[in-house]
Amino acid sequence: MSEKNRYSDEELEEFKQLINAKIELAQREYQQIMDTLTGKDGNGVDDTMPTYKVLEEGSMTQTKEELTNMAARQQKFIQGLKAALVRIENKTYGICRVTGKLIPKERLRAVPHATLSIEAKLTQKK
Repeated sequence: MSEKNRYSDEELEEFKQLINAKIELAQREYQQIMDTLTGKDGNGVDDTMPTYKVLEEGSMTQTKEELTNMAARQQKFIQGLKAALVRIENKTYGICRVTGKLIPKERLRAVPHATLSIEAKLTQKK
């Protein structure tokens, strides 16, 4: 029996459903972060706060920076998931871009946008 060089159409469909569900959740989370950043979910009292509370203002700036970083990470995650959908359509999904071998299903279920096997990832870090 020879080693498989790609996942079957049924397996790819299973991954596609998993990825679509993760995209939906990630987009909701991204929207929540953006709503918080733009003040859509606030009670609108930011402009009534006294300006002499310098430490609190610094804290608000730090919080906005953290939210901005979270939004950027979330957007990158969504892009990675969408790229995985393209690989599914091209039937190249789940193939390690370094070793050319199939990435184990367990890894793809945990990290569906992975393009490297654990073996390749560990080699890359050395």
